[in-house]
Amino acid sequence: MPYRRGGPKVLAIVLAGGEGKRLMPLTADRAKPAVPFGGIYRLIDFALSNVVNSGYLKSVVLTQYKSHSLDRHVTKTWRMSNMLGNYVTPVPAQQRIDKNWYLGSANAIFQSLNLVHDESPDIVVVVGADHVYRMDFSQMVQQHIETGAGVTVAAIRQPRSLADQFGVIEVAADDRRRIDAFREKPKDALGLPDSPDEVLASMGNYVFDASVLVDAVTRDDTREGSKHDMGGDIVPAFVDEKSAYVYDFKDNEIPGSTERDRAYWRDVGTLDSYWEANMDLVSVHPVFNLYNYEWPIYTDYGPYPPAKLVHGSKGKFGEAHNSAVSPGVVISGATVTNSVLSPRVHVHSLTTIDDSVLMDGVEVGRSVVIRRAIIDKNVYVPEGTTIGVDREHDLARGFQVTESGLTVVAKGQEVTP
Repeated sequence: MPYRRGGPKVLAIVLAGGEGKRLMPLTADRAKPAVPFGGIYRLIDFALSNVVNSGYLKSVVLTQYKSHSLDRHVTKTWRMSNMLGNYVTPVPAQQRIDKNWYLGSANAIFQSLNLVHDESPDIVVVVGADHVYRMDFSQMVQQHIETGAGVTVAAIRQPRSLADQFGVIEVAADDRRRIDAFREKPKDALGLPDSPDEVLASMGNYVFDASVLVDAVTRDDTREGSKHDMGGDIVPAFVDEKSAYVYDFKDNEIPGSTERDRAYWRDVGTLDSYWEANMDLVSVHPVFNLYNYEWPIYTDYGPYPPAKLVHGSKGKFGEAHNSAVSPGVVISGATVTNSVLSPRVHVHSLTTIDDSVLMDGVEVGRSVVIRRAIIDKNVYVPEGTTIGVDREHDLARGFQVTESGLTVVAKGQEVTP
């Protein structure tokens, strides 16, 4: 990505302190943005890839909850050339203002304003770290400058029937880019003027003039009753001042995208949505295409050899159908279908794995059946085991089973047949 001269000086702030309670047990030992995804990635890789592909090469990642694996991943993976002063750096909560940890996303930025002052940017792009999508933030920044907005909020169109699951943006009648109301999970949301059956849902991405952001989070720090949240407190304050604008994600053009995946965005906030987003990757024509080399998703998956599919006992050959198979994987005389296998997964003979996600270092013994499951890192599944076949048996062994029937095995959890 070439160095951009003559444009605004931009700093990206990536909010990565999320606890991700609804993703337990995947977040029992790590922050939500550090959760592995799609075989070789972490969730934060999507946000950071979008930032750098947009041409913004100065980023800070604000971390807090169980951040060691996240800090390690960012530090090892996102090493930028310092010739032009570029960097991606994790910044843990530091109690720089008082003895409180971050009280909300706005407070996280307030407590980190030294980073803004040190860089002295013209524009600050604030993004979440736990969504799966592609987005060119430079197009959003351009609209922000053109409108003279106090804040520009990225939004994606969603069915009006799902409005009670999102923060919903209602636009002004005289200017469809200006936000007239910002409502949290409304039951009676209004449809869009050009599409009555759709609403604009906030994506958790924002653009500010740097001085405006500094003023906003400083004022919010002393506002009585504030929860110090970007979407819940900062944006509504700009709406009241009629200076909040929306950027419609449908207008974002990504090189190499297709009509099938150009407006793809997933909030993987629950175990079921996380599993569904992984399944979006493995069809013949994937809903989200990881093979767009014009807008790559960057990561580092270690020094692993190519995946290997080999024959096992009884003349059975290793097979993988409609699956993502990562480096370091060995499938020996087993059949894998509609699944995502992370690095160093080893599957032994006569085993069948369907509709599942297996994370780094999982070893699956002979004659195992795994169906519609998520198995976290470093789990050993012994010979003859079944997972995802009998709900009551799964619960009796301490596995988590969602209402939809998805079985989840925690990191390092002991598995018995």
